[in-house]
Amino acid sequence: MSRTTATVAASLPDHWEQLVTTALLGTDRRTPPGMAPGPQTPSDLLDAAAAATVRRRAGLCPARPAERLRPAPEDPRPPLPHAAARRLAALLADRPGASGGGRRGAAPDLMELLPQWLQAANARGYAAPPQALPALLDAARGRTDLRPAALRFAGPRALWLARLNPDWRFALRAAPGGGPSAPDLRDPQGIRRLWQEGLFTERVTLLTALRSRDAAAARALLEETWATERAEDRLMFLDSLRAGLAPDDETFLERALADRSRNVRETAAELLSALPASALAARMAARAAACVAVDRTRDVPTIVVEAPHECDAAMERDGVVAKAPAGRGERSWWLGQLVDAAPLGIWPGRLGGRTPEEIVALPVADGWQGELHAAWCRAAVRQRDAAWSRALLGEPSAPEAGGPGAVSLAERARLLAALDAGERAAWVAGFIETHGLSEAFQLLGVCAVPWAPPLGRAVVDALNIARDAGSYPWSFSGVMGLAERCLDPSEASRLDALLAIPDEPEDAAPGAGSYWSEAFQRLVTTLRLRGAMLAELAPEEPAP
Repeated sequence: MSRTTATVAASLPDHWEQLVTTALLGTDRRTPPGMAPGPQTPSDLLDAAAAATVRRRAGLCPARPAERLRPAPEDPRPPLPHAAARRLAALLADRPGASGGGRRGAAPDLMELLPQWLQAANARGYAAPPQALPALLDAARGRTDLRPAALRFAGPRALWLARLNPDWRFALRAAPGGGPSAPDLRDPQGIRRLWQEGLFTERVTLLTALRSRDAAAARALLEETWATERAEDRLMFLDSLRAGLAPDDETFLERALADRSRNVRETAAELLSALPASALAARMAARAAACVAVDRTRDVPTIVVEAPHECDAAMERDGVVAKAPAGRGERSWWLGQLVDAAPLGIWPGRLGGRTPEEIVALPVADGWQGELHAAWCRAAVRQRDAAWSRALLGEPSAPEAGGPGAVSLAERARLLAALDAGERAAWVAGFIETHGLSEAFQLLGVCAVPWAPPLGRAVVDALNIARDAGSYPWSFSGVMGLAERCLDPSEASRLDALLAIPDEPEDAAPGAGSYWSEAFQRLVTTLRLRGAMLAELAPEEPAP
């Protein structure tokens, strides 16, 4: 620094803001304080700024040292076998969309195998390799369907990492106890403090976690502040009672029937109707039974229906919505709500001691069959009644593939969910054998994985028939994708005969044969890869 400049800089007070302003405006528009205008002014300004910077830095007081970061918690679970750890790294390295779209080719889709790999690793109780945690959290960030299994596998170290990286904060919200202020569920004072002072999402998480551990304590906590909660919050809190719903909840839910919010009233009524022994269920049963009877004077016993003529205040209090949707008659609308809220156990006694199958087989007079059976379907789904679900589904080989109430594939899928896994798979297999795959996609989605052998054979046979018929191949891509994830890996050897390019009929879609061959190659490769993945997760033999 020159002597002149040093003298000028030393004589100047440390007006940092003035120097910055002058630099922004330019010395030709504003002369720095204490300096003479001229060609040397820009250099003097820079020298003064340099001297001021030194003074500012020298005058800083040392900051308090930050608290040393606590080490990540230990994960007591056994480590992954080495082969499985390498497989996990390969699955996480595969990124969706890398192929750029178009035909998938014969290579397996590794990202679609990751959920199944995580499920198998969690079932065996392994801990995630520390070096895989960042990629695992990135994958869970991009796919919400992965989060429960990924966070369970990642364990406590994932929460430790999530507190250090804002991109992974979702883990704190999704994992039980992940919130920074989440108390120990064995700490009553901490629970009460968070319930009274926490954010809404923290309170919902707390209530859900406490409900799974101590249903009565969670309900008591909710009752304390129920009258002061906002309507939308009451609805969310009430919905948390679905888990572990029990007769002990009835008194609280009965009070909620008088809530000032219609949505809260309807949710309370829905929950009470799922308790067959509740007072509301008894009231609905009496109303529904008064509307449905058997006429024995006809040549064939027939169900007759007399729908309600009005929706009174008591019905509305019990959750019946008075105003019918556009296009629906009021009386049929009210009838459907009464029947689907009534316990299914009342109907055998009301309708001549008949079984559910016999009741469903009875004719219904005056065009009420569709409405009545549809309401019974909704009741069977809500009450998870296997006998009624079985009766309403009917035989899978029937022309309509279900009872008259099963008005849609989605309804059939919900009814199937009430059956055990083996019966569910057998019904869907029978459906596919009779009706093919074109309508079976939703039904396959409710079947347990891996598919039972009869179901797997039915799917493969139907795909083979479609291939030999020269069917448009892309319309089966969804089912083929399901087969890659859900077929038992032991089926791979049985599919080798389908890998060749078939002869294409004259009316086949152009290129269908090569597409089918490619799709079956991908299916076989994926099944063998899944088999290898499961084998790699087996515990390693100790070294001799």
